[in-house]
Amino acid sequence: MNERFETLLNWLDELPFLAEQKVSPPVSASSDASFRRYFRIQVTDKEGGEKSYIIMDAPVAQEDCRPFIAVSEQLLGMGLQVPKVLAQNLELGFLLLTDLGSQTYLSVLEAATESEVDTLYQSALTALVTLQSKGQTMANALPRYDASLFETEMNLFSDWLLGTHLNIPLDKVEQLNWQSVKEVLQRSALAQPKVYVHRDYHSRNLMVTPENRPGILDFQDAVQGPLTYDAVSLLRDCYIAWPEEQVTEWQRAYFLQLCAVKLAHKDEWSAFQKSMDLMGIQRHLKASGIFARLNHRDGKDNYLKDIPLTLNYIVQVGKKYPEMKSLVRLIESKVLPKMCEQS
Repeated sequence: MNERFETLLNWLDELPFLAEQKVSPPVSASSDASFRRYFRIQVTDKEGGEKSYIIMDAPVAQEDCRPFIAVSEQLLGMGLQVPKVLAQNLELGFLLLTDLGSQTYLSVLEAATESEVDTLYQSALTALVTLQSKGQTMANALPRYDASLFETEMNLFSDWLLGTHLNIPLDKVEQLNWQSVKEVLQRSALAQPKVYVHRDYHSRNLMVTPENRPGILDFQDAVQGPLTYDAVSLLRDCYIAWPEEQVTEWQRAYFLQLCAVKLAHKDEWSAFQKSMDLMGIQRHLKASGIFARLNHRDGKDNYLKDIPLTLNYIVQVGKKYPEMKSLVRLIESKVLPKMCEQS
């Protein structure tokens, strides 16, 4: 037992919330791509009733719990289902949270029927529209998804995937083409309506729950940003893929919901599709770079297997747009072959 875990146990012992209840020792619930860890505890009250809770362990040197607390309160206020903070110690980096269970969307999707899959996605899209429509005023207080952040994120692809992981240098022409691609993607993203953006709205962070689906996790990095960002994160998920016809069907259903709450207009469908496509390319450039960084910087090599799907999305979508031709060529001719060599 390490010193931090002992500190966590001592904190639990001192919580008035858990006084006079029997608390089982914490067991690992999950970890994520950050430095956070999660533990589950079982609690038995005086009457013999049992309930489970989640402890977030977020070391203060690497993580700040305050955005999680603030965003959790906002999302709960919108009627969305997220973990509620029941107790906190910001000096230690511990939070006690309600437990949304262990069934992620990803864990059930592959075995689900076509109808069940559709129900899950429709629920997720409806919740997303709720976030975007009810969160309009609150989004103004969030960090901005600005040009500087977009630039930093896209450079994860060139710095970590091309450079560190694959050792693929870009010649002068390729560097100019790469800069042009980034400018196109940035202009498109910044031109979109600004809404409340979860920023990691996908199958690993959405929970299957008995009521008020979905449960929503990992929202602490929320920003004010482009309308299509979360939708493309969900529909062109880095961890599971669907036929393009199905994606378009869900995309249209989402678009019509946006029209109903006046976040889009029906004559904007074609422009909306292109904006979402380019947004997806930007996100997948970022994601592929993050997956490489997680391996080399943080020793988390399990994300490397998700890079090929992420790159294939860029190729599939990028082929529709002449301004993405150089990026598609780079990935098809150099990046994917080198990834295959390493697998």
